Amino acid sequence: MTIGDYPEYLAIGFLANQNILNINSDDIPIVEYYNDIETVVVRTKTKTNFEVQEKNKIKTSGCANGTIFGNLLENFEKYKILNSSIITTKQIFNLYKKINLLPSLYLKSGAIHGCLLCTIEEPLAFFEDVGRHNAIDKLAGFMIKEKVLPHDKVLYTTGRLTSEMVIKAVMMKLPIIASRSGFTAWGVDLARKSNITMIGRLRGRTFTVLSGNERIKK
Repeated sequence: MTIGDYPEYLAIGFLANQNILNINSDDIPIVEYYNDIETVVVRTKTKTNFEVQEKNKIKTSGCANGTIFGNLLENFEKYKILNSSIITTKQIFNLYKKINLLPSLYLKSGAIHGCLLCTIEEPLAFFEDVGRHNAIDKLAGFMIKEKVLPHDKVLYTTGRLTSEMVIKAVMMKLPIIASRSGFTAWGVDLARKSNITMIGRLRGRTFTVLSGNERIKK
């Protein structure tokens, strides 16, 4: 279930975030979108040995039935974020103000989620979709195709910080994630295990730090 924009970004981001494709800067897949049959074909330079039907699927709280594959959780510890990026409380609030001034489909229609990639000073890229998991996958695809480095970036999402969102952010190697919404217990647990900085309920002049508070300075 998707609004249908940026199918190439969505496909590449999904495959990378599910660890179906191990994509590096030297092997960006060729992506073809066939609008008449609503199909995206992703062609890699090298052969892959990932068979989706053989993997254990875990349903998550993602909108429109989120799914992750069991092998991601089995090897989750190896994706630990060791980055030491720093952001101040003032920069957090300034980013929040700038994000709220951006035009969006949500303001026109409601019932939609957005994900933004930001530096500690400015929003860089903004994607929306029916489900927050689609929006973050588009963002991942954008970063891969445009070769955007994650080590000094911040992810902001309008949706809840669930286990699926944390896993995707860790796969994208993003050190800091924030949301205006709440969070789930499993999401917090995974954030702490992966050493990612999680900020929830960012509204006005308040926020809650759930993990990785060493990256936040006054």
